[in-house]
Amino acid sequence: MVAMQGQDLPAVLRAIAVRSAPGTTLDDVRAAFDAGELVRSWAMRGTLFVAAPDDLAVLHAATGERMRRQEWRMCEVRGIEQAAAELAADVLVDALADGPLPRPAMLAAWEAAGISTAGGRGYHLLALLAYDGLVRFGPFEGGRDQLLVGGARPAVADPEAALDDALARMVAARGPIDADDVAWWMGLPKVPVRAALERAAALGTGLEPVRVGDRDALVASGAAPGEATGVVLVPGFDEWILGYRDRSLVASREVLAAVVPGANGVFRPMVLVDGVAVGTWRIPAARSKASAAPVLEIVERVPAAVRTRIDRAVAAWPHR
Repeated sequence: MVAMQGQDLPAVLRAIAVRSAPGTTLDDVRAAFDAGELVRSWAMRGTLFVAAPDDLAVLHAATGERMRRQEWRMCEVRGIEQAAAELAADVLVDALADGPLPRPAMLAAWEAAGISTAGGRGYHLLALLAYDGLVRFGPFEGGRDQLLVGGARPAVADPEAALDDALARMVAARGPIDADDVAWWMGLPKVPVRAALERAAALGTGLEPVRVGDRDALVASGAAPGEATGVVLVPGFDEWILGYRDRSLVASREVLAAVVPGANGVFRPMVLVDGVAVGTWRIPAARSKASAAPVLEIVERVPAAVRTRIDRAVAAWPHR
């Protein structure tokens, strides 16, 4: 996947679990963060993503300078001056030198140094310094909240080759996908992204062109068209829909209206049948989650046998 949108932390933990080996639990996913195998940080499009540290470094090499300029404008709008940002970086490096810290502790350290974190200043300072490679979210404390970690990010010896490899893997995980959607996902201009994809294909990285309706797209070499995958449940804010600008292959307009009601930016969990969203599902919050009755909104017509499999999948959902 290379990276998965992680603005909603509980959702992305579930999204990783359902894509991992059978039997993978949320505790297993948290353990990967605790071991430093996964991190969460601001990356493309000013959004938090989860990635392996090496991949995050590649993404930052490609997008970090551009995103840092954008983030600095957000800081300036909030009255953060250059001197305050530099002091914030020094305080952060010193604070994290002794080990991971909760986000509130980091904000308190800034306040103690005379750096205001009110009005979103703390959030944007963290994002700014994340693009500088000084901080990221890593291990968990008490199984729920992520701690901030410091230290230098991995070096990227050949940024162009590393980006080509990352984009090839991104396409293989999401294909069919066209170059414009890849550029949107990366938050980069279309021309360099197309050039990177062409280089990746020329190097035999396992990509091949296909025609999907009236669009040219890319898939992993040998991908079987129309392969049945059955009923799959994905959590809210999932890459299955957030990984594309053009979501017409993933869901109909009617299903999208149910997934993002009122276009309010909240992406509900989806029911997939052979890779296409047919509706939404959720398990309401309750005093006892084990007793909470699932809620299904199936928008597309599905055969009775498929509906039975959907009901069973929701009842057996292991990642509550």
